[in-house]
Formats: sequence, C-alpha cells, structure tokens
Amino acid sequence: MSMSVGGDGGGVTSEINVTPLVDVMLVLLIIVMLVAPLVQQGAPLTLPVANNTADHPETSDQTTVAVTADGRFWINGTEVLGGQDALGETIVEALEGKADRLVLIKADVEAPYGDVMIAMDELRGAGIEDMALITDDAQGAGE
Repeated sequence: MSMSVGGDGGGVTSEINVTPLVDVMLVLLIIVMLVAPLVQQGAPLTLPVANNTADHPETSDQTTVAVTADGRFWINGTEVLGGQDALGETIVEALEGKADRLVLIKADVEAPYGDVMIAMDELRGAGIEDMALITDDAQGAGE
C-alpha cells in the first residue's frame, strides 16, 4: 500500500478521512465516562455501614428491592405504585423468567425495621427464600 502525496495524478482521492470520526467518537466516550457515574438508578438511599462485608458486584439480571426512609418500595429501580399492597404482585412479575432467585434488599439506614420485614414477608410469600441485605463497607464509608 502506498500513500499519494500529491504529484502528477491530480484526480479525486477515494480514501476515507477518519480523523473527524475519531474526534467525534472520543468526545462521545468522554461524555459517557463523565455522565455515567452521575446517573443514579432507583431510590436515593443511605445504606447502613457494616464491618464484615463481602464485595459482590451488582449486575443487571439481579433483582433488587429497595426500602426508603419514608416507607416507599422500589423494585429494580422502579417505584412500586400502590405501596405495600402491590409489592407482592410486583415482585412476582419482576422474577418471571429469571433463573437467579436471589433477591438483594437495600434499606435506607433510616427505614423503619417494620418496612424491611414487610418486604421480606412479601418475598417469602412469592416463594423467595434466598435474600441478601446490602450494606456499605465500613472502610469505604469513612473515605
């Protein structure tokens, strides 16, 4: 392969100029990298702090139930409309067709204990026995 430097041809060059494409893609990449951490999905929670925690990265195929300080319930980042009464039906709908039957429970540090128990009872009523409570790591919380 050779590159034409001008010279005697003088015709139309059929090579693609990729420089503008690369520039646009780099700008888009930078925008995505800056905006992605700022987008918070789901309920705004302050998780309780625990000393003995294990890191388990969250994936999109996991089912998460969040309990806010004011007693609202969220499933996979969507608020459950109808509150406690609609929680059981919404959990069953969220778990349809999922192989992983583990449900992660995120409760705000100010959430009433009774609301967390309501969520756990609804999960048991939907046939879910594998539940995990999500906390912040004590070492990471003080930073």
